[in-house]
Formats: sequence, structure tokens, C-alpha cells
Amino acid sequence: MPQISGNINFAHLAGGLVLLLFAGALLEYFPNDTGPRIMQATTVAALLIGAWSLKGNRSRLIINIVFVLMMFLVITGSVLLDMAGFSYVHLFMLLCFFIWVTWIVARQVLFTGSITSNDIVGAICIYLLLGLIWAMLYLFIAEAVPGAFNGLPQAPWLDNFATAIYFSFVTITTLGYGDISPVLPLARFLVYMEAIVGVFYMAILVASLIGVRMSDRDAARR
Repeated sequence: MPQISGNINFAHLAGGLVLLLFAGALLEYFPNDTGPRIMQATTVAALLIGAWSLKGNRSRLIINIVFVLMMFLVITGSVLLDMAGFSYVHLFMLLCFFIWVTWIVARQVLFTGSITSNDIVGAICIYLLLGLIWAMLYLFIAEAVPGAFNGLPQAPWLDNFATAIYFSFVTITTLGYGDISPVLPLARFLVYMEAIVGVFYMAILVASLIGVRMSDRDAARR
């Protein structure tokens, strides 16, 4: 498998994440089980792009690919695992992968010397991943506790996937439309924690990265 250049690897990761978000937005337009199957295939494709694009040593790449293959096995066996809690297994693996990728990207973006345009794209990837992580947590709560959210019906998590992502990004950007609201205390805790993380992330991290980038350019001109 060819390696993606470290100068643009986060652009490929961002593309994979946007592909996953776009596929989730189209779920309701496909009849019967077609939508969930397309979503599952898109999930594997997005995870493969993410695993391939992450810069690191060969062993880390192999571990990432093995994780994606495990996800693929879970998805292909979904019919048999539905009655055995497949939804929670799939959700948990997605949550673990998003947390893992966020940590790897954060290490490359936050703990490096000079800031490049690729690092700024990496910061955007972290923001998208944070929204996805919270969306997975909301889906966990919605499945485990009926009525945990107003506006989020009790249904298989794939049916609520697009709605949970919508609510997550509305929350992390503090738009707060109000069409979906938390009822369960734990759900309320997650919601306001996401809003706090989103505000501080945008105000501190991204602004700092761009500021350092501009300082590097000014120094280079001098």
C-alpha cells in the first residue's frame, strides 16, 4: 500500500470524515435496508482512508488496518449479530476508533515545532472527530434509555445516525436550535461539556495554530 505524503495526509483524512458525514445525511433517502448497508460500507471506506492517511511508523499503520478489518468483519456479520447486541458492538468500535484517531492527530498537530497548512487541516479534522465522538455517545444514551432526548426517537442507532450528528455539531458550535434537547441528566452533562469543549477549542487551539503559522511566515519573510 503506497504511503500518503505527510504534507497532505490530513486533507485525505478530512475527505474521509466528510464522506462519512455526507453518507449519514443521505440515509433517509434510501428505502428499507439499503441506507444502513450503504452507511456501513461508507464507514469502512472512511475508516480505511483515515487509517491509511495517518502519518506514523509501519507498525501503527498495520494496527490501524487490522482495526478496520475487525470493523469490516463485524459489519459483514451484522445480520447474525443483530440479536446479540450488534448495535452496541458497532457503536463501541466506532467510538474507540474516533477517540484513537483524535489522539494520534492531536499528537501530530499539537506537539510539533513549526505549524504547516497540513497541521491546520489536522486541527479541523480534530474538530470533526470531536463532533463524531459526542454523536456516538448520544446514540449510546438514546438506545440505552428511551426518552433521553426530546426530538430523538427510540430507534436503531443507524436510523438516528444523521440526527445525532446534526445535534452534536449544532451543540459543539453552540447554535442551539432547540429542536432536540436533552432530558436525562447524563445527556445534559454531555451536551454542555461538548459546548464548552467546542467554544474553547475554536477560541484557543485553532486561533493559536493560525497565529503561529502567521508568525512563521513573517519570520521567513524577514
